[in-house]
Amino acid sequence: MVSALEALDRLRDGNRRFVASARGADPKTQLRPAEVAAGQEPFAIILGCSDSRVPAEIIFDQGLGDLFVIRVAGNIVAPSQIGSVEYAATTFGTRLVVILGHSQCGAIHATLEQLQTPNENRSRNLRSIVDFIQPSVEPLLDHGLGYDTDAIVQKAVRANVRRSSQQMRHGSGILEDLERDDGLLIVGAEYSLLTGLVDFFDGIPESGKRQ
Repeated sequence: MVSALEALDRLRDGNRRFVASARGADPKTQLRPAEVAAGQEPFAIILGCSDSRVPAEIIFDQGLGDLFVIRVAGNIVAPSQIGSVEYAATTFGTRLVVILGHSQCGAIHATLEQLQTPNENRSRNLRSIVDFIQPSVEPLLDHGLGYDTDAIVQKAVRANVRRSSQQMRHGSGILEDLERDDGLLIVGAEYSLLTGLVDFFDGIPESGKRQ
């Protein structure tokens, strides 16, 4: 079993490789279908946004069988996402869960638009995503940011990641037990569309912090 902190180091190292290659060569792709066909042992679980610019395997320079990836607009945490994480953590022994947001998130923008200009005709399915994100965005409108959309979105991305991380930590007795007794770590991170860098900023223990 790969420990949570070892898994975190692997992701950081992979993101460094991705950023380096993104400036010239193509990212490395590890293809080993025959090797993983019989089973999988993902070392990290990534709950990320569906945005096509944030494919977890690529930005962390990982290949087949390395990551258990769940993607949903706005990286929200609903019962199905929690259940998927429970499955991977209990079935494969994966001990690192990353809630991965990203800059310029469209779901954050949609939530902000809904708060500033309510649209009753919005699809109820899209509205359900907005409803998950709204508690992260709404308080920022009263904190002196005015109508500075860029500033609000920048802060809201991280607020939404923190809220999703808390929902994941406390939305499952199974995950709470694994955190307390068996080394599970749930962390929050943000991917920069501009630089390609991933910043792990939430839930990192002192022993896991590094430059």
